Amino acid sequence: MKDKIAVVSPDESALEGLLALAPADVEVVWVDSSRPVEVQAERMSDVAALIYAGAPFDIELIRLCPRLRLIQSASAGVDNFDVAALGEMGVRVANNHGGNAITVAEHTVALMVAARRKLVLQFESVRAGEWMGTTPERWGSQAHEIAGQTVGIVGMGFIGQAVAQRLQGWGCSLVYFDTISPPAELVEELGLRSVSLDDLLRESDIVSLHVPLNPRTRGLIGARELGLMKRTAILVNTCRGGVVDEAALIDALREGVIAGAGLDVLEQEPTPSDNPLLKMDNAAVTPHLAAMSVESGPRGTAFAVENMARVARGGEPLSVVRPV
Repeated sequence: MKDKIAVVSPDESALEGLLALAPADVEVVWVDSSRPVEVQAERMSDVAALIYAGAPFDIELIRLCPRLRLIQSASAGVDNFDVAALGEMGVRVANNHGGNAITVAEHTVALMVAARRKLVLQFESVRAGEWMGTTPERWGSQAHEIAGQTVGIVGMGFIGQAVAQRLQGWGCSLVYFDTISPPAELVEELGLRSVSLDDLLRESDIVSLHVPLNPRTRGLIGARELGLMKRTAILVNTCRGGVVDEAALIDALREGVIAGAGLDVLEQEPTPSDNPLLKMDNAAVTPHLAAMSVESGPRGTAFAVENMARVARGGEPLSVVRPV
């Protein structure tokens, strides 16, 4: 009998990519996440690992599937899962091991440029048939280069490291804050300097967020933290909207506490059409697509299948997320 892994999703098409990558000795089954948990459990009574694409996750499924040992996330974030509670039940949670790190890092740097160079304002002016329009008057005094500036990276995991690597050649000074130290050779190679979060906020011209959303990081950047930043600084967030107090950020942008923001994530998604951030000249907003690319999807899926197959065969999973 083959070892089994499962993809839990409301759409059976999610099964296709996994089937193509699954080893010959591992069977992949689809479980419809829109069905009652009892029905889902019947489909996966002998499954050791699953990748979950439905939301929200019902922890009752674990109680009904005593053989389950791993929940594999398709993304870097695992905020859909109660990692601590699952761990107490003997089930570990793994993320995608940086499968989308390159794509998110590129998007992050693009948002740095977009926010600093007011690209949204320039696009809108040209599309409106005004060419420059009033853009020079509205923005010229803030037209700073990125070269020579200090970039503060909050969270030096796979994505934070990829951002630091991609800023090589831009002439930036790089500082970081993290509770876990990155590899020493990377710190030396990239000239990274570890600082406290408060010092990072005070020193940086660009603050870039790359932390998971959990009880410790929810609201990590609020009015106090924004007040520590330079008035000429910009905030870039491509991790999770809940890491930033959005109301405080809106006030900070309105009042000139900081100069701008580049955001791929917001507290509520899709965000209401009347969200003030969508109308601000000093905010560049994209619709939580930083991780999307032709290359990142297969890379993350390949790791997910390999990791689940390891567990199905009795091995230990990689990229396990620690409970907070």
